[in-house]
This record gives sequence, structure tokens and C-alpha cells, in this order.
Amino acid sequence: MATIDAKTRDGGTAGKVELADELFAAPVNVPVMHQVVTAQLAAKRSGTQSTKTRAEVRGGGAKPWKQKGTGRARAGSSRSPIWTGGGVAHAPKPRDYAQRTPKKMIRLALKSALSDRAMSERVLVLDWGLEAPSTKGAIAALAANGVEGRVLAVLRPEDTAVWKSLRNLDNVHICGIGELNAYDVLVSDWIVFTPDTLPVDRPVTRGGHAAATTESEETPS
Repeated sequence: MATIDAKTRDGGTAGKVELADELFAAPVNVPVMHQVVTAQLAAKRSGTQSTKTRAEVRGGGAKPWKQKGTGRARAGSSRSPIWTGGGVAHAPKPRDYAQRTPKKMIRLALKSALSDRAMSERVLVLDWGLEAPSTKGAIAALAANGVEGRVLAVLRPEDTAVWKSLRNLDNVHICGIGELNAYDVLVSDWIVFTPDTLPVDRPVTRGGHAAATTESEETPS
């Protein structure tokens, strides 16, 4: 297993931690990551678009003018798709954009994403050391450890002070260990774990996302 330094809020070292090879040293499968992220984004679409066909538009029941003798083109209804105010041809209707994604594929995509960030040395294990909410303190902790750009902070529900310190930062996205997924990892420049949220076991699927378990959250066999 590869090891990295666990960091403190002032940039110091708080010891060594091991990164599970199964999660942070797996082969990066780009096609699988693309398919899983595409499916995840598609599932976010509301699918509520709706327009009326010529059968649903009000009016147009009478023939606009007689068939012959007017010098105009033949017309049977004023609600034809070629008329202003007419129906829409091949009108979009409400639909579900969700795609079925196998759990094994979701796990593989998360492993690939985490491994990619680990190979880029963009995985940080940080002991925030915040006893009370302090956005200024959280910003200082990230800066002291050289963290820049978009950040994904993985926290426990008990880390209330850290949650409140980070929630107002536009460049920081917070998620729980059970919500970790390939999309959030890939759109972030840095992945910041705490010693308690660093995944040490294989990913498991929870609520449609692939989440990496910790020792305290292992599923019973």
C-alpha cells in the first residue's frame, strides 16, 4: 500500500496513513468513468419539458376557407404545425432520462476516479482541528497545505464545526462518505479526507452512488 502524510491545519505532518491499493492504485478505466458520469448527469435531468401537438392545441376545428376558388393553398386546419399558433410536430413530452448502471460499473468508476487523483497527488488527509465553526480557519488550513481550485471535502455527520466552516465557500463541495461518487471526484481538483473518512475498504453502493466504506462502516458479512 502507498502511504501519504496526514496533515494538520497549519501544514504540519501528523503521521503516515496508508492508501488502499484497491481504491487508490487501480487501473484508470476512462470509458467506464465516462459512461457512469454521463448516466449520473442524465439522471439529474427533470424531464418535464412538454409542448402541444396539433391534436392538443385549442381551436382549428373548422376548415379556414373553402377548398377551391380562393387562390390560396389548400388548408384543413389553422392548427397545422406549419401555421403560427399551430401544434408542434414531434413534440417533446415528459420523459425519464435515467439510465441503468450496474453496481460493479459504479464501483469501478469510483475506483478509477480516486486512483487518478491519487496518481496526480491530489489526495489529502487533513485533521482540520476546528473546535468551533470558522470559515477563516478553514481557508487558512487549505492554504497552508497548498490546496487550490475546486475541493471535495469528505466529512462525517459528526464533523459539525467543519461542515459549518466550509459550507459558505464556493470552491468547496462537501459530501459524506456514503455520498462519494465518481462525478464529484472528477470535477474536483483536490479530494480532502479526514483520518476518519479515508476509505480503507472496497466501495459499496448506497442510494445509487458508489461509496467507499471505512472500518467503522463496513457492511456485515
